[in-house]
Amino acid sequence: MGGVFDPIHYGHLFAAEEARINYNLEKVIFVPCNQPIHKINKIISHAEHRYSMVLLAIKNNPFFKVSKIELLRKGFSYSIDTIKEMMKKYNNNVKIFFITGADAFLEFDTWFKSDELIKLCEFVATTRPGYDLSRMDRKFKNIVNIMKIPALAISSTNIRNRMKENKSVKYLLPDNVIEYIKKNNLYQLKKN
Repeated sequence: MGGVFDPIHYGHLFAAEEARINYNLEKVIFVPCNQPIHKINKIISHAEHRYSMVLLAIKNNPFFKVSKIELLRKGFSYSIDTIKEMMKKYNNNVKIFFITGADAFLEFDTWFKSDELIKLCEFVATTRPGYDLSRMDRKFKNIVNIMKIPALAISSTNIRNRMKENKSVKYLLPDNVIEYIKKNNLYQLKKN
């Protein structure tokens, strides 16, 4: 499961668990990206913070792991490089499912070497309630599995904005992740 995870939240965790069950996956490996090219003009938290938040969020699920594969790579994060590295690590003996949000997958044709990437793994695009799937169906219906996630209209952007405004984020993400954010003063938290 690739993403920025700034921060990771229950929507990510539920989507990963649903994919694990629906596709009978042995495990789900969360891969925080290092330097996402699609967010080059946006401020994101340092990669080590995002990695630490994922570690905290998944610690109670034995089927969830986190990888530093992209964090150890210099420069921009390209999914093709990550999938090739994963395949090499597992000696090409596994089928890889790439789990991502439907909003990210809508830009798939702009991804680096997307035509090669689509041949290496199976894609699962998760959606939030109210998400318009018509563009997805028209554009990508033959190359992606669409997985609808019920009743979890949670976004990292909304969480960051709520925290900047001193609004509660309880029940949107794990308490240990909230504590980490506060301790490290991420998202310009205001002091009470």
